[in-house]
Amino acid sequence: MGRISFSCLFPASWHFSLSSQVLPRLLVPSLRQLLFISLVIFLIGLVYLLLAAARGHASFLTKENNFHRRLARVTDLDATDTSNPNLNFGLVVDCGSSGSRVFVYCWPQHNGNPRELLDIRQMKDVHRKPVVMKIKPGISELAKTPERASDYIKPLLSFAAQHIPKYKHQETPLYILCTAGMRILPENQQEALLEDLRTDIPVDFNFLFSDSHVEVISGKQEGVYAWIGINFVLGRFNHVHDDEDAVVEVHVPGNDQQVALMRKRTAGVLDMGGVSTQIAYEVPKTVSFASPQQEEVAKNLLAEFNLGCDAHSTDHVYRVYVSTFLGFGGNAARQRYEESFVRNTVTRNRLLGQHVGETAESPLLDPCLPTDLQDEIGSPAQKLYLRGTGDFDRCRQLLQPFLNRTNDTQSSLSGVYQPAIDYRNSQFYGFSEFYYCTEDVLRMGGDYNASKYIQVAKGYCATQWKTLKKRFDSGLYASHADLHRLKYQCFKSAWMYEVLHSGFSFPTNYENLKTALLVYEKEVQWTLGAILYRTRFLPLRDIPQESLKGAHSHWRHSFSFLSNCYLFLACFFIVLLSIMLYLLRLRRIHRRAVQRYTPSSVPWLEMSLGSPTLPVNL
Repeated sequence: MGRISFSCLFPASWHFSLSSQVLPRLLVPSLRQLLFISLVIFLIGLVYLLLAAARGHASFLTKENNFHRRLARVTDLDATDTSNPNLNFGLVVDCGSSGSRVFVYCWPQHNGNPRELLDIRQMKDVHRKPVVMKIKPGISELAKTPERASDYIKPLLSFAAQHIPKYKHQETPLYILCTAGMRILPENQQEALLEDLRTDIPVDFNFLFSDSHVEVISGKQEGVYAWIGINFVLGRFNHVHDDEDAVVEVHVPGNDQQVALMRKRTAGVLDMGGVSTQIAYEVPKTVSFASPQQEEVAKNLLAEFNLGCDAHSTDHVYRVYVSTFLGFGGNAARQRYEESFVRNTVTRNRLLGQHVGETAESPLLDPCLPTDLQDEIGSPAQKLYLRGTGDFDRCRQLLQPFLNRTNDTQSSLSGVYQPAIDYRNSQFYGFSEFYYCTEDVLRMGGDYNASKYIQVAKGYCATQWKTLKKRFDSGLYASHADLHRLKYQCFKSAWMYEVLHSGFSFPTNYENLKTALLVYEKEVQWTLGAILYRTRFLPLRDIPQESLKGAHSHWRHSFSFLSNCYLFLACFFIVLLSIMLYLLRLRRIHRRAVQRYTPSSVPWLEMSLGSPTLPVNL
């Protein structure tokens, strides 16, 4: 019978052969062979477990880093270390209708990951207070004297310059952004004010400033910046997420062939001030329009932008709907309601020959005021006296016509186009009046529950005014709640409810609305979103350009692939080494067998006799 030969040239040249008579005994494993094979399998399994544990540990570290990063934003209370040469600064001046404020922001050097944004935070002074300064009145008051605009803004910039190291001034971007007060001015007056700023500021200050850094922004831009700022603080732009993070399927705007992305769900924003109400939220999927006219309107309400530094990457491409409704704020709505009350009552009294509401003895009944509250509305020439009846349901009915709803599909207040919202997979934050209405008096801010809200609001409206006044005097309401809030809480509660559920069509069982004054204990201004967007290309300075070529956003996958290759090679060599050790062991066994059983001592081999039982020592 033949022989089976084995040879190896690595790591050293050697050769051995097994006869057909010896081979069957080797194929029948002894106890020591089984132990050796088990040891090899155990080692391979141990290596696999170590690699899996390493991957799990890396995942844990990623999650832990994300947690600490978010926690740092929450507990960002320390003074800013201005001696750190790797710290960068930026300025945003918010020129509003009643005044202007300068905000100083700072951020460390970018980490080189093109998937991540700059870690921008508000600068803190030595007393751990945000570096902010406000002046009055608004810059729009200088419409007739535009040459004074730079002198008006100079105190704000001087204040900021004192907090930023002088050697950093020339690389510190400065943005001067004007809002509502400037929007109402004629365009020529706007341009005159802006031109004075463009001309004089570079003379007095050495900040990074160009003509495009000063402008009047639209309400849509302001809404987008507010949306960016809130979601940045919430950590929704960090696309590394765990199983606890809610995700959403996104169709990237402008690319119908693009495979849908799965990324963190962003939060929508509801903001009701005294004059206007605003809504902003991401539209993750492509929308369809009922008519060409609706499509044209939608173009003015949908903002599509890339928040990331790589124009070729889709990681931070967003489509956001923003709409602002003037006259739908809490105070403006009350004014419209009272004007309608006066107009209708005067007309009815004249037609019927009555004098209802003209004296305190025959007051006009108002269901939107607390029970028995006495109030006066109208001008001195047409003054009306009111007495509250505290009927919350009746108040809601009277307020519905003021929403100006239409029968058009996909529309909200005043018939304005509104893309469909996936209420089952969405989250909203309600600010300003949404928070004040729920918290200041009703004491139920935070997670919004419509049925509980109605119950508490009804109870408040139906309570006697003198009882409410006693509670107020006893300090049972929020410290900043005043008598004006107490008087019109019933009206504003009903108005907020109608705007939310009848205007914006939120279902009454919607559970993902949080009313808040602060996010992570900090007031989030739209200026944070503005500087995030306007400095989005700055990370390019710190990112190796090779990482932006070819794969672009897939750099992390490539890195993971390379890491897996190295791990695979390591495992391969460990297994190969184990096999070689086992073959060397077989070689020693073969040598011992050859030395012990020579042809002269085993004549049965040559005579092709059956193999007797041989003692083999391994």
